[in-house]
Amino acid sequence: MQSFGFVETEGYVPAFAVADAMMKAADVKIIKKVWIGAAMVTIVIGGEIGAVRTAVDSGAAVANQMKALLSCYTIARPTEELIKIITE
Repeated sequence: MQSFGFVETEGYVPAFAVADAMMKAADVKIIKKVWIGAAMVTIVIGGEIGAVRTAVDSGAAVANQMKALLSCYTIARPTEELIKIITE
């Protein structure tokens, strides 16, 4: 994995729709799903930087259509320390 992407939504159903859209948009893997509480959910994906950017854009668009997008972000070439934090 050379990069990570994050899409945070408000609601479980939008989170599943985002995960589905991201997996269909590019060759990425879901690293984890973080259930934050108060219906906030973050989907974390990994893969090549171009694929991750495409997937995050697709997931964010779906969440935005559902009026559930809270945040999205892509990290290219994360440090080893950051990789350990994200994948734990």
